[in-house]
Amino acid sequence: YLSLHDALPIYSSRTTSACPVAPVQTCSYEGFGVVPPAYPGRISLEALLDVFLTIHDPTSLNRQGGDVGTQYRSILLYSGEEDKRRIEAYLAKAQREYSRPIVTEVGRLEAFFPAEEYHRQYFKQHPTESYCQVVIAPKIAKVKKHMSAKQ
Repeated sequence: YLSLHDALPIYSSRTTSACPVAPVQTCSYEGFGVVPPAYPGRISLEALLDVFLTIHDPTSLNRQGGDVGTQYRSILLYSGEEDKRRIEAYLAKAQREYSRPIVTEVGRLEAFFPAEEYHRQYFKQHPTESYCQVVIAPKIAKVKKHMSAKQ
């Protein structure tokens, strides 16, 4: 979780729309551009942003699918100024593809707190749960199709 106020946020603290906590995913990626063939398990920041925009509508404010509230806001976090510049440039270029403004926040990562154990690897641990089947599985399929078309 990203917490704007709490020292150690917990899932129950993000269940209201007045929530200062956002669920976030940390990702490691390579430096610039295309990942060298010698490192097939790695991804560039731009490719990661491409995946993000494939599974998420960056023009929807405080919403993810049927879930609504500030706890469902769209946010991309960076740790260095170069990453900030690259994220902002990518979103500016991507804006041409959308008729509505991109409202995804871009901010510096100040504090990250791992989720409770039962929320980690949720899809992998609960593939038959209805949320996983109805929401997550179609997004994974969409990314796989999108990425295979790019190869």
